[in-house]
Amino acid sequence: MASHRRPKQPSRARVTVLTTAAAAAVVLSANAANAAPSEKLSKDEVKAKVDKLYEEAEQATEKLDGAKDKQQKLQKEISTIQDNVARGQEDLNKLRDSLGSLATAQYRSGGIDPSVQLFLSSDPDDYLDKASTLDQLSGQQVEALKKIQDKQRELAQERAEATDKLKDLSATRTELAKQKSAVQSKLADAQKLLNTLTAKEKAALDAEQAQAASRASSRVDLGNTGSASGRAASAFAAAQSVIGSPYVYGASGPSSFDCSGLTSWAYAQAGVTIPRTSEAQANAGTRIYSQSDLKVGDLVIFYGDYHHVGLYAGGGQVLHAPHTGASVRYEAIGDMTFEFGVRI
Repeated sequence: MASHRRPKQPSRARVTVLTTAAAAAVVLSANAANAAPSEKLSKDEVKAKVDKLYEEAEQATEKLDGAKDKQQKLQKEISTIQDNVARGQEDLNKLRDSLGSLATAQYRSGGIDPSVQLFLSSDPDDYLDKASTLDQLSGQQVEALKKIQDKQRELAQERAEATDKLKDLSATRTELAKQKSAVQSKLADAQKLLNTLTAKEKAALDAEQAQAASRASSRVDLGNTGSASGRAASAFAAAQSVIGSPYVYGASGPSSFDCSGLTSWAYAQAGVTIPRTSEAQANAGTRIYSQSDLKVGDLVIFYGDYHHVGLYAGGGQVLHAPHTGASVRYEAIGDMTFEFGVRI
């Protein structure tokens, strides 16, 4: 016989859940239908954001350059220390060999001098303390041994200091590696923004930049070069010879440059060594706070943290390596935040 049981009704809780879910789906669907598409940034807005990203990338680049420079200097210092330690150890070994020969001769003759026994002990400091009271070694020998031990202590201290510096550098390099990753991320973000531009917008932006560079070039007062020192003029001429070379972060020539890489390379061509980073270059000579007092070839420092540098070109213009995506070119000083000039 067929069952005539009444169908089971859904519980009130289940009905509530289903009703809520349905309502939410309706709301989400309505929101999706009514949501306005994200507004496309204008060409000028894209340029402003990209310029900001490039500036942040350059700040990290200068710190990275500083770490590389510091590493090179430390490696040279440590190499010198290691050479000194090796020479000092050779001197000490010679003295030990000399006294060892004396000990052998004394043994064959029937005994070893107490002072020699002390010297051959494992504690050289204890030896010196006791030897000074025994008066068995000559004053010259004692003095020689003291000098060698003093040198050993000095070198050991220098080696320890260098080791500490390397540890600090290792930590710094680790942090800067993260910053390098951040730089690459910022550059990638900048490229994504540029990719949002249409071909027409990109062409217009390129044309604007080319016109700006052309205007800057026409305003360069090359007749003012004679007012610069011989080496500053030579450095400026070297920088002129690489106009059009691409900006590459961390590069210092001869085919690509970052901002401080260009200035340090240019002065090197003039036979002058200046620091590698813009921050250090800010302290490399006499500061010139008035733009009207600048001479061709003077360094020009920009921004409060000194993260950008170029060479004064005369006529209120600077010759510099601007940022990723650009090349070595002239630009108006007023386009950036001027801090001061530096006369090398």
